Amino acid sequence: MLKSIANSEYPLLWIIFHIALGVISAISPIPLIVWFYSIAVISFFGVIKSSDSPSYLILYTVYLISFELLARMAGTSPYIPYELGKYLLFLLMVFGIIMFESKSWIGFLLLICLIPGLMIDLSGKVEWLDIVFNVVGPINVALVVWFFYKKKISVSVFSKVFLLATLPLISVLSYTFYRLPDFDDIDFELGANSVTSAGFGSNQVSTALGLGAFLVFVIWLNKWKLTGYRWLDAIIFLVFTVQGLLTFSRGGMFGTVVGVVVVLFFLARSSQNEIKRFKLPKVGKFVVPTIVFVVTAFYIANEITDGLLLLRYQGETAGTLAGSKEIDLNTYTTGRVDIFLGDLELWYDNLLFGVGAGASRYLRDTMVEVAAHIELSRLLAEHGVLGLINFLLLMYVGLNNFSFHKNPMIKGILLACFAVGIYTSFHAAMRTFISPLMIGISLLSVYQIKKRRDKVSAAKDLKVKEASPSL
Repeated sequence: MLKSIANSEYPLLWIIFHIALGVISAISPIPLIVWFYSIAVISFFGVIKSSDSPSYLILYTVYLISFELLARMAGTSPYIPYELGKYLLFLLMVFGIIMFESKSWIGFLLLICLIPGLMIDLSGKVEWLDIVFNVVGPINVALVVWFFYKKKISVSVFSKVFLLATLPLISVLSYTFYRLPDFDDIDFELGANSVTSAGFGSNQVSTALGLGAFLVFVIWLNKWKLTGYRWLDAIIFLVFTVQGLLTFSRGGMFGTVVGVVVVLFFLARSSQNEIKRFKLPKVGKFVVPTIVFVVTAFYIANEITDGLLLLRYQGETAGTLAGSKEIDLNTYTTGRVDIFLGDLELWYDNLLFGVGAGASRYLRDTMVEVAAHIELSRLLAEHGVLGLINFLLLMYVGLNNFSFHKNPMIKGILLACFAVGIYTSFHAAMRTFISPLMIGISLLSVYQIKKRRDKVSAAKDLKVKEASPSL
């Protein structure tokens, strides 16, 4: 079934299906539960059969865990667990490591660095859910490094990774639209807006919509298949961006900017020889349209909010406008600087092993009882020096992988995925599937299938019909 989605000659039909799935999920969770398990069970047999290539397992993983936020919003728990991304990614990565006998000393070391923190609790308040919330995310990062690192896939399969990650996010987009009241009935304020986030956490929704915008941009830039019509792909990018802006949660939308800028930077640095060799799009043809799309999206959203959106992105709050507060980095980041500094104080007092996994929220002098929002400071506070080593190893492997690729476009996309994954962990920690997924994608080894290559050999990469690569 997953092959039918990935290789459909009528991709617009699957876009319409996922739009409908999002709308129906806002009415009842049952259709989503049925669809999720139908795909999971039926397509798993395809995973078992494709033991000669990891491509199908990668696509399977990307598609299923991307349903995490929609499942949360639709209230499918316990049938589809609230922490779907964490549990499922863990199981699939362990399965993949065993199935393909993956070896990674860096992935192994990342795991080892987390073990001491699991055995420490200086707060005496940590419960099982605290462990799941705080540690399973970093464990999954270690596992995706272990499994994804240097796994070879073709450009064609790489494009399908982006397609299958985007489709569930389109369902999230249609869900929010269905739940959106008339704009005249929305009371916009200078803070995150749960109404425009379909009544759910605005940070998570903004992050998912921002990711959707970035993924669609990459698909549009490379002329990969999404709807089959480039003008319609551009509209979807615009809609993702507008709706993400209307959540008034800035973190996710800044993630879009990070990803887009990194990709365009590498494209702009391409030599004429590289442009001809890899058939790269000319950056001049895309920079201006991209800027126009983003400015248009911001203008539309700002008009809808009567100018409050611009004030929000300028860092204004009700307090700053009233004169009782001043705009500084802490107010702009909605208290994240206080969380970061509080975590650093805990690390200073417990340098070697930290205060224990999940304990920082109970021991912090600032923002007490507030969940971790910055993964780096949480690693330092809860795992000490080992947390620092964990982060440095992750940075090494992520910044090392993209440099092996000769194609500037692939380089830019891989680094952009890594940057989006790391950036997301700096405003939403590891509370969603996005950071582990994007880091995993960034560690792939993407190759171009040469025209002279035997078609039978090429089909081995996924055991499905390969589409003509555009790079």
